[in-house]
Amino acid sequence: MAKIEQIAQSFLGQIQANPGQKYDICRRAAYTFMGLAQDPKNVRAMQQLAEVGHIFARAASNTRPPVMDDFADQYLAGRTPIPCVKCNMGVKFTDLFTLARELGADCLATGHYVRRVIGAEGPELHRGVDPARDQSYFLFATSRDQLDYLRFPLGGMDKGAVRALAGEIGLSVAFKPDSQDICFVPDGDYAAVVRKLRPEADTAGEIVHVDGRVLGQHRGLIHFTVGQRKGLEIGGQAEPLYVVRLEPERRRVIAGPRAALAVTSARLSDINWLGGPIQAPIQAKVRSMAKPVPARLDGDTLLFGTPELGVAPGQAAVLYDGERVLGGGWIEETA
Repeated sequence: MAKIEQIAQSFLGQIQANPGQKYDICRRAAYTFMGLAQDPKNVRAMQQLAEVGHIFARAASNTRPPVMDDFADQYLAGRTPIPCVKCNMGVKFTDLFTLARELGADCLATGHYVRRVIGAEGPELHRGVDPARDQSYFLFATSRDQLDYLRFPLGGMDKGAVRALAGEIGLSVAFKPDSQDICFVPDGDYAAVVRKLRPEADTAGEIVHVDGRVLGQHRGLIHFTVGQRKGLEIGGQAEPLYVVRLEPERRRVIAGPRAALAVTSARLSDINWLGGPIQAPIQAKVRSMAKPVPARLDGDTLLFGTPELGVAPGQAAVLYDGERVLGGGWIEETA
């Protein structure tokens, strides 16, 4: 048990370093090894090191209908989808929850870089301590019931420490390169995936300036997203051009200068609220790599403190109170 004790000591160190923080312990935890499962040898290595049993549950066959098809349809509708959120809502936090409970587990532990903090009114979702790896944006749709059952043992560590620990206990994934790609788009070619699922997606159309001038032709809306600069291939303009919006009904890409990207509000749908009463000011994050900005939520309308650039329908707007995730919703339209 030396190796598993080493892991336990690492997390004990986190607890001792934060004496005022509340923690709760699961006696029987179900752990997910989503990335490790691509190589069963890694899962078996973890099982042998920890001296725990393991079950292979191949969920990949269930991935395409809800996640990949939605991904393709969103692009056809001129939106910018986030399949990782939909996967968390479906395969990971629905199918795996069911399996974990059937196995009699007290909780489900995942490798997401977020923190579950016990607050005055129960579990809260907080950003991971490593800002470069924080994944709270992708978990905004987690329900309160799900959060009560989940555990995130890596959220209090930075990625370097996790790699070092994995190396010390002999896991080959300690040296595996990081990946920012969607799991079913490993080469980053989103258009190719959409084209394969929806052959009609490569329909050409006009590129139109915000002032109404037709500037040229494009190869298909699936090649563009709001805020994009590269790929328009329109020269001879006084200023660089960006994709301002997409009009799928007319198959048009509307382009304009950077200033044309600025919006003051966004209408949200399917808002999930994890926090208590809404308190002003809050911060909103409208892209996974963006910094949270001051905002205010009025019903289903998110009002930005200052004009925000590149807010794309189909993306999520995730709301924070400092480190705590209050909730979020899907961006439907901007103004």
